Amino acid sequence: MAKKKIIIIGGGAAGFFSAANLDESKFYVTILEQNSDVLQKVKISGGGRCNVSHACFDPKELVQYYPRGNKELVSVFHKFQPGDTMEWFEQRNVPLKIEADQRMFPESNSSQTIINTLTKEVQDKNFDVVTKSVVLKIEPQENQYLITTNTTTYVADEVVYTTGSSPKSLNLIQEMGHTIVKPVPSLFTFNIKNDTLKDLMGTSFPNAEVSIPKLKMEESGPMLITHWGLSGPAILKISAWKARALAELQYKFEIVVNFLGIDKEDAAELFKSYRSENPKKTIGSSKIFDVTTRFWHRILWLSKIDLEKNISNISGQELEKILIHLCENKMQVSGKSTYKDEFVTAGGVELKEIDFKTMKSKILPNFYLAGEVLNIDAVTGGFNFQACWSEAWLIAQDLNSQQS
Repeated sequence: MAKKKIIIIGGGAAGFFSAANLDESKFYVTILEQNSDVLQKVKISGGGRCNVSHACFDPKELVQYYPRGNKELVSVFHKFQPGDTMEWFEQRNVPLKIEADQRMFPESNSSQTIINTLTKEVQDKNFDVVTKSVVLKIEPQENQYLITTNTTTYVADEVVYTTGSSPKSLNLIQEMGHTIVKPVPSLFTFNIKNDTLKDLMGTSFPNAEVSIPKLKMEESGPMLITHWGLSGPAILKISAWKARALAELQYKFEIVVNFLGIDKEDAAELFKSYRSENPKKTIGSSKIFDVTTRFWHRILWLSKIDLEKNISNISGQELEKILIHLCENKMQVSGKSTYKDEFVTAGGVELKEIDFKTMKSKILPNFYLAGEVLNIDAVTGGFNFQACWSEAWLIAQDLNSQQS
């Protein structure tokens, strides 16, 4: 059987993993990447360590981390899930480790290990990688596609479209007949100007709760004060689940923050029992809750309570003020900041137009899509990469089986 020509548009995680799993005896493969470097998101992910995946091995549980795409991914993860990702890299002498928060990283703690593994796999198969190659047009011909770039033209028997969610790549696929769900940012931090947070950047809370009353949405998890406001998993999760609604609010809304992550009544009990055991302590030197001394002093300042006041002299009214600032702190959000460089969008190709058994387009023949070009995204923690690996693996399996 004659070798088929496959053009993979986009040299990111999904594009490279598709190529890495293709049978080189059956295909000529060319990866086209518009930037000067491939696998750029892999490089910066996890602070340069590459958060490859997440140690959640039950597909039904795994899909709960995907605000968009959770139904469609169940069948995908039944065929290739985080355990398979671990095995794939381990077979290539790249062991992955599971950290306390269940995120998976290479044992080397370097994203370069992942990049080297993927690029070596593609090189060993003698596949071509062309950087600085911008795709301008994709034209269906009879049983083939003509792909015009800024430098040359390619003919493809099969196209794998893994471009990410740039406006240009979405416009291109829309022109070919696919429906695009308008992209909006996901995974972002909240910009907040509030005296509770002022000059306390770097202060963290292990289990905060954040709610958006207007959207009846609540999330919990670690939270961090930044230069601009609030970040950390509690904030990022809520930004992902409510990405579209927050865009409609133009990122201006009220949140209620519980820095302690426990009910106000429980916090009151903790305070009272500490007070009965330490009646002679000053309120400023009392270590009652799991917060830093600087933050505790800020709460007392906001509550207009002298640090030197004896804890046994704190009135019921003063305690109420403290607890409101700690457990029911209302703040105005007035914008967003992108989370580091790991920009994720909600939106992309409409999922009804994809066959999730194979990742084939239902609109275009011999055309596959995977990765962030689809209207699929996840919370932070390695989930977005796992979707890329799983989708790409399905593409390679389908192509390999056709040519057997």
